[in-house]
Amino acid sequence: MNNRLKIILLASLITVGICLAQTEQPEIVEDFKPSTLNQPGQQYPQVNSQRLARFRIVAPQAQSVIVSFGGGTSLAKGEDGAWTGTTARPLDEGFHYYHLNIDGGIFNDPGTLNFYGSTRWESGIEIPAHDQDFYALKDVPHGRVQQILFPSESTNTSRRDRKSVV
Repeated sequence: MNNRLKIILLASLITVGICLAQTEQPEIVEDFKPSTLNQPGQQYPQVNSQRLARFRIVAPQAQSVIVSFGGGTSLAKGEDGAWTGTTARPLDEGFHYYHLNIDGGIFNDPGTLNFYGSTRWESGIEIPAHDQDFYALKDVPHGRVQQILFPSESTNTSRRDRKSVV
């Protein structure tokens, strides 16, 4: 075998290996929890520690249900008439607007709260930040703020000085 053929064969193997590595999906961690923006008592949509979102929509007469993230997440119909599916890729941390496309019609998800944005009301989902605990309220001493008034001869008024007293 000549060197040129060896190089072509090696390049082909590397290319195939890269393509196979890119198509492999990591195993989904089944630690899904309801989104913090769900309607009271609703279990879906859910979010897991990998920042994937899972949806469940009951629409037994529907022919297709797609969630509007990115290129769209198609849901699969179960025997019970409920459509379920999980986003293919992790979502960015933070708030996301989305809607449902059910047989070509645009609808909000009945499981979540609705928010006004993008010139219309849409469903919302929160993907928790990895550092969310940093911003959480904690039971620590916060001190107090006190307003002190003092006479000002230059303005002939009472002025205030805000000082924090711990």
